[in-house]
Amino acid sequence: MTRLTRRDFTRYLALSGSAAFFPASTFAFHDGAEPELSDLPLPPTPQVPDEAFWREVRARFLVPRDLAFLNAANLCPTSLPVIEAHERHMRAYEVNPAPQPRTALMAMREEARTMLAEALRVTPEEIVITRNTSESNNYVSSGLDLGPGDEVVVFSDNHPTNLRAWQVKAQRRGFSVVTVAQVNPHPGTGYYVDAFARAITPRTRVLAITHTSSNSGDMLPVDELCTLARERGVLSLVDAAQAFGVLDVDLSAMRPDFFTGSMHKWPCGPKEKGLLFATSSVHERLSPSLVGLYGGRVGLSRTFEANGQRDDASIAAVVEALKFQHSIGRRVIERRSRQLAQRLMIELRKLNGVHLWTDPDPARSSSIVIFRPGNLDPRRLGTALWERDRIVVTVRASDDRPGLRLSPHFYNTLDDVDRTVAAIKGYLANGV
Repeated sequence: MTRLTRRDFTRYLALSGSAAFFPASTFAFHDGAEPELSDLPLPPTPQVPDEAFWREVRARFLVPRDLAFLNAANLCPTSLPVIEAHERHMRAYEVNPAPQPRTALMAMREEARTMLAEALRVTPEEIVITRNTSESNNYVSSGLDLGPGDEVVVFSDNHPTNLRAWQVKAQRRGFSVVTVAQVNPHPGTGYYVDAFARAITPRTRVLAITHTSSNSGDMLPVDELCTLARERGVLSLVDAAQAFGVLDVDLSAMRPDFFTGSMHKWPCGPKEKGLLFATSSVHERLSPSLVGLYGGRVGLSRTFEANGQRDDASIAAVVEALKFQHSIGRRVIERRSRQLAQRLMIELRKLNGVHLWTDPDPARSSSIVIFRPGNLDPRRLGTALWERDRIVVTVRASDDRPGLRLSPHFYNTLDDVDRTVAAIKGYLANGV
């Protein structure tokens, strides 16, 4: 294992050509037994991974050891193998900006597509590499032929790109949008299946839902709802921005018509990369929003990725992000993230005044924890955690489930969780 001191780290970045981007003063370095940063391959995943293994995982991220980053639901840090791959691909092209190097990068786009398809248990012909979940959602809402007399059923906790986007397009094209309300606490699978079943009518064409809510941390019963949609002859769209890359998703079992996600969230990949899955039977029903050049080589990507020049080096780096998670194991990553979230919820529930908005039942939530911190102002608490404790969280300051959102991932340690709870406990006792 390569252990880096401050001097080693500075030399490493200088040799890689990236020193200007990562000031050494940003990092806390130690000469102890634990690696601060390593560019070596991860050791094999133990049958029962312990904290030593997860510290090895942490050492493949540039996040400083003294920073508890509990904000995966917003934007994840990129792993060092991905950063190195992106830089390597970019440099290879910039020193030889000829068609041949770019062709090689485009071939890696197809490798990324194949790996995405394998991870989701579908075919490469059904995968489109987009910029983010927002773009993927809008490809669906803009690409389907909907008009007067048609209905779209949505979930009130959908992201704006899967809620407001439908409403805006309904005003222009004349179809109707029916909203099924979110309920807190989580009312259970049966409630949501019944609620969506009642909302679907003979005019319903699309059921647009969220896999895991970023507003509550609760999960919808997406398998059952996709089955309901199929039985009613309705297309299903699952926004999985908060599931893809943290849950081991099997689309061959879920069987949605459309599934969307972002590579720069839980997969810890390069920024501004997303995916759209569209099952092969609906390809003829979806029209591209952009028409241009440089599309993919197979299936829907031929038209839906033909949107002009892109950052080919960054797309090629998606391969390393997928390899990195695959080397650990997607089920292992899911178990670890759930373990951290469960520990957070168990410990937070012990604190006087804390109210969990997220259902602690593992069947109803995954790795997002949202809570109200007693009578403390969430904005002041969030600022204090960052400025005094070096803990990164999301503040929810509105009247809708106000509080803090904590979203741990596989690069976090139990120490991150424990010191976060300890800090919150202190502020609850002594004020901010």
